[in-house]
Amino acid sequence: MKVRISSDAEQDLEEGFRFYEGRERGLGSYFRSSVSADLHALALYGGIHPTVYGYHRALCRTFPYSIYYQVDGPKSLTVVAVLGQRRDPDWIAERLG
Repeated sequence: MKVRISSDAEQDLEEGFRFYEGRERGLGSYFRSSVSADLHALALYGGIHPTVYGYHRALCRTFPYSIYYQVDGPKSLTVVAVLGQRRDPDWIAERLG
């Protein structure tokens, strides 16, 4: 399955990188590579995750983040957001619109 990443999700990844890099040098890169592995796994497992806020939600394995995506067809999906799980649920619902 082809995995597309929206510009909003790219921005979410950049914000996560900056947050963790600000905590400890190199941690942002570890965040990026860990979430990248979770995104690559969607090529195999896309569509099996539960639906939350109208999107499929895959939990990241290493960091407390969720990947929200929609299945576009039998061979593609689009990641619409990559958000911290500690965010206010009302904020997440509004962000996902």
